[in-house]
Amino acid sequence: MTTPTHTTGFEKKEQVRHMFDSIAGRYDFLNHFLSFGIDKIWRKKIVKMIAKEKPGSVLDVATGTADLAIALTKRTASPVTGIDLSQKMLEIGIEKVAQKGLDRQITLSLADSEDLPFPEASFDAAMVAFGVRNFEDLQKGLQEMYRILSAGGMIGVLEFSMPRHFPVKQIYRFYFRYLLPAVGRWISKDPSAYTYLPESVDKFPNGKKFLNELEKAGFVNPAEKRLSFGIASIYTAYKSVENE
Repeated sequence: MTTPTHTTGFEKKEQVRHMFDSIAGRYDFLNHFLSFGIDKIWRKKIVKMIAKEKPGSVLDVATGTADLAIALTKRTASPVTGIDLSQKMLEIGIEKVAQKGLDRQITLSLADSEDLPFPEASFDAAMVAFGVRNFEDLQKGLQEMYRILSAGGMIGVLEFSMPRHFPVKQIYRFYFRYLLPAVGRWISKDPSAYTYLPESVDKFPNGKKFLNELEKAGFVNPAEKRLSFGIASIYTAYKSVENE
């Protein structure tokens, strides 16, 4: 799905919601298949970083089918709240959580990442995997995560990035622009969803630009950890203790 550049926020959100609703049933398989399973390793890395902070409560933004929330429970007994814009994705996530007996630790609900239904300082950590590039207003989404964090709370963002060096950069671009969309369309039966993926990654302000966005939202000590030759990155930052 190509998101028009001149639509209103409501229109884009409805398109993103529709896209994920339409591919929800095949989303998990495609994620693991198209990334050759590396996405599981990336999630383990960000989960380790979040758990190291020993948060009392965690918010998983754009939780999708709850893969990241479930992965976090292997490292902490802290309650995890997951929110997403797609009801179909959440339904699959709720089923997965129930099957694993994690109903009491993980709570999933429908909500807008840019208008979180939680009071200030509700969580000790916030995390999001492959979701921030879908925000209509990136700053608004980051500011909302900043708002709901307690003083000293950590944000962890796992997102696709662009490799910088030959030949990984060239191979990655070819795979991402041509092979991935073709295979994604064939398996998902959605003619546009996996065209949207490379386009959204191209537009996302990765690297230093995203670190600047975190600082602009109020976070301190932003850092980037590049993964798998720069195919993805984990960004971390903190809510200043001085703001409380």
